[in-house]
Amino acid sequence: MPELADYTDRWRSVSRSTARPHVPLTELIPPHVTVLVPWVVEPRDSDRRRLEEAVSSFEPFELSFPAAGQFPGGTVWLKPEPFDTVRSLLLSVFEAFPECPPYGGEFPDPHPHLTISSATDGAPAVVAEATEALAATPAPTVQLTELGLWREGDDGVWRQFDAVQL
Repeated sequence: MPELADYTDRWRSVSRSTARPHVPLTELIPPHVTVLVPWVVEPRDSDRRRLEEAVSSFEPFELSFPAAGQFPGGTVWLKPEPFDTVRSLLLSVFEAFPECPPYGGEFPDPHPHLTISSATDGAPAVVAEATEALAATPAPTVQLTELGLWREGDDGVWRQFDAVQL
């Protein structure tokens, strides 16, 4: 959801990935809500068809981000709404790809979110700042029409290589 960059870059531009601590999140991947990672390394047509089938009952919908929160490890996020629809979408994809446990099985029941800071220090201040910002000027609402398929390059930058329509 690159259309959210103007809103989220105030946090993402000063936050670093634990995998690439010298590079801000804004340079690694645009704002997004992860559906399933890791996914199939080299997807075949049959994998794409399975994904299309998994999301076939979902119509495009508006997605907003009205609240901020924090995971125990420090990651600060914006909550997508309608949360239950987003969660159902994730669960449908998880079910279609049991060989690809979310986050390699580290978080078997992931909470849909848009990461704005992955820092472990200062996270409560970022949550407070984001909550205040959301109250003053809500994050833009976006129309979710597709699931982008992304791949991390050798340089650590994620690039979209395909998409599946809702």
